[in-house]
Amino acid sequence: MGQSRIAREKNTVNTMVVLYCWAHHYVENGLCPDCESLISYSNARLERCRYGEEKSVCSKCPVHCYKPDRRDEIKLVMRYAGPKMIFHRPCLAIRHLVDSNLF
Repeated sequence: MGQSRIAREKNTVNTMVVLYCWAHHYVENGLCPDCESLISYSNARLERCRYGEEKSVCSKCPVHCYKPDRRDEIKLVMRYAGPKMIFHRPCLAIRHLVDSNLF
């Protein structure tokens, strides 16, 4: 059996933040505190999503549960890491495109 929708979203966001942090923050081991905080915040938002397993991708959601500054951060991360996902995690990237109704 596959991952739940929420678990898959967490995995996607976490992977994108890791790719972004490695490229922009040059931390030798692990992630910088800001990126760790962003992962924790996004995971908490996903855990509390009112739509649960029936949720759409966050960019198409009618409810904006992220604070404006966090929303800007995650948009920046996704803009950078989204196109690179196909090379780093192709199955996850394709599944995200399917969930987004883009593929």
